[in-house]
Amino acid sequence: MVAEPRRFSDLPDYAFPRLRRLLDAHPPGGEPLAMSIGEPTHPMPSFVGPILAAHLDGFRVYPPNEGTPELREAIAGWIARRHGVRIGPEQILPLNGTREGLYNVAMALCPEEKRGQRPVVLIPNPFYQVYLVAALSVGAEPVFVPATEETGFLPDYASLPPALLDRVALAYVCSPSNPQGAVAKREDWARLLDLAERHDFVVLSDECYSEIWRDAPPEGVLAAAAALGADPERVYLFQSLSKRSNLAGLRSGFVAGGKAGIARMLRLRSYAGAPLPLPLQRVAEAAWADEAHVEASRALYQEKYRIADAVLGGLPGYRPPEAGFFLWLPVGDGEATALRLWRETGVRVLPGAYLGRGSGDKPDHDNPGRGYVRVALVAAPEEVRRGLERIRDRL
Repeated sequence: MVAEPRRFSDLPDYAFPRLRRLLDAHPPGGEPLAMSIGEPTHPMPSFVGPILAAHLDGFRVYPPNEGTPELREAIAGWIARRHGVRIGPEQILPLNGTREGLYNVAMALCPEEKRGQRPVVLIPNPFYQVYLVAALSVGAEPVFVPATEETGFLPDYASLPPALLDRVALAYVCSPSNPQGAVAKREDWARLLDLAERHDFVVLSDECYSEIWRDAPPEGVLAAAAALGADPERVYLFQSLSKRSNLAGLRSGFVAGGKAGIARMLRLRSYAGAPLPLPLQRVAEAAWADEAHVEASRALYQEKYRIADAVLGGLPGYRPPEAGFFLWLPVGDGEATALRLWRETGVRVLPGAYLGRGSGDKPDHDNPGRGYVRVALVAAPEEVRRGLERIRDRL
């Protein structure tokens, strides 16, 4: 468990500026292959251009803050089909990318105090950096909980001391997890939701990788909460078109959950938000209503899973991801390995420590990402194969 100070000045640099400083002073040792950034390269849906062209006049007007009725209906329809849960439009807020929602939810829902003390925000470690900045922005204490091989690469929040859990206001979860590709099962959700009920906190579930999976679609928090009879105000699902539909540049996502919490997020957006432009909302409506392009993209990722298994399956510690498009490879020293791979092969990967957080005077000493590199399987299959073969030959 790692507790963080209050100051923004203590934040480390973001992962990719750190990676540039590590690698860019050195020439690549072969044809450069980018396997560090999780930016999808599969084709975007063919309907994007025509829909955008047909609604260009929408750029003349301010977009509706709460999203168009059609977009919220499309999202509600997708939730019903994908998760078997029926919710109303007042339980959905379209987002200008999920980063907006994952940040603003803390502004909207985190109290100034919890039981007379500074509130705590739980964060898996490694983690998506916006979780930390959101906690610091509201004056909460970020507490990082390792998500390691010993815990199934998901954070074991139930292992925390009861006195600390009583101060928890919000708990971030990422399933499928980034970078490890682990998936929360029904029993994991049940344990977490029971903990949230007993200690009175809210679960924030980042499920942006949920539509890229190996064998079966991951269960999400809304389905688990409905099946377990959890209070709807305890759970919020965050989802995006970036990975699902290869539309990272569209900046379109949503948050869904309890009516009261969604109303508070919508009120905050009226002052400090940036609703998606109307033509882009029309594209998003079509994307949430269509599964054919998602299935085609998923098939490509499943092909790359098979390539990774074939190329790297003999490496000690290799673990096939259950979902998502990252490999989390144990290498001993992730930073040294990333530099060596770049200098010897031209393959660009991300040191795992850049996604995690340690403690004390040597913050990388107990960083749970230190011994790993993250490898993104976003390129075409044959390029992925070439990159993985170069990695295998140097590990």
